[in-house]
Amino acid sequence: MARPLTVPTGATARRRTWGELPEAVRARIERRLGATVRESWSQGSGFTPGFASRLLLSDGRGAFVKAADDATQPTFAASYRDEVRKVSTLPSGVAVPALRWSCDVDGWVVLCFDDVGGHPPRRPWRSDELAAVLNTVTALSSALTPVPAGLTVPTWAEELAGFVTYWGRFKAAGVLARHSAEAIGLAEQGLGAGAGDTMAHCDLRDDNVVIGNDGRIWVCDWNWPVRAAPWIDLLTLLISAHGDGHDADALLRANSLASGVAAERIDAVLALLVGYFLGAAEGEAPATSPWIRIHQRWYGHVTTDWLAQRRAWR
Repeated sequence: MARPLTVPTGATARRRTWGELPEAVRARIERRLGATVRESWSQGSGFTPGFASRLLLSDGRGAFVKAADDATQPTFAASYRDEVRKVSTLPSGVAVPALRWSCDVDGWVVLCFDDVGGHPPRRPWRSDELAAVLNTVTALSSALTPVPAGLTVPTWAEELAGFVTYWGRFKAAGVLARHSAEAIGLAEQGLGAGAGDTMAHCDLRDDNVVIGNDGRIWVCDWNWPVRAAPWIDLLTLLISAHGDGHDADALLRANSLASGVAAERIDAVLALLVGYFLGAAEGEAPATSPWIRIHQRWYGHVTTDWLAQRRAWR
């Protein structure tokens, strides 16, 4: 059953604009780019507060720049530095915008990527755009199996080790309350069920995808990649497709990444994510991300619905 998305797509983030960056940071960016910034467009999608803008330069070139400062955004500044290390090791030709350069200036970390142009997938998901994105995810997962040599990323179990505890942060209702013991038992298997040797994005949603003006699909924001099963990104992306009324199980069965994967493994990962989404949604929303709890609750309800459908829960 479709559940209309309850957040303003493309307008969920609260970010600094170009003019709000410190003068020294702007000057360093322009010096590295070799031209002044004529126009900038802050990207309103996502749920993190870091600076993220498309820049049009005085010589007509474009760039996409992300930045965060250690003083007020230490978690995100650290994740951006980590992103530099991880993206730099990706094989050429994968559907990830190229990192041009990065630098540190006055306590800020700055990343500059190719500006690929285009737009995020429209929501509710259109069948043609969903198919194109799933094809790209399939190719990307195949290209990143095994994890690129020389790259160290946490395993699925290491990164999500605390997720089972999120089941204790909310009161289950409806079908989930009637099957909570089974659901928690599945969630406890979720860490092992997601194991594998693929570099998974681990945060793959429509707001981390760009459909280029030429139709090419790009996967952005590699802040939290993990070593996991090759079908993890496919599964997490299909959660939103299920919520938008698509037959997620049919799409999953038709995809080579999920071929031969036991249904119990899929269900265990879904149960793990149900607990995380609904548990996290109980927290207070930060001022820099006012929509995140509503977004997490929507994902929690949609994931519950999909899991219940798969398990024939009533």
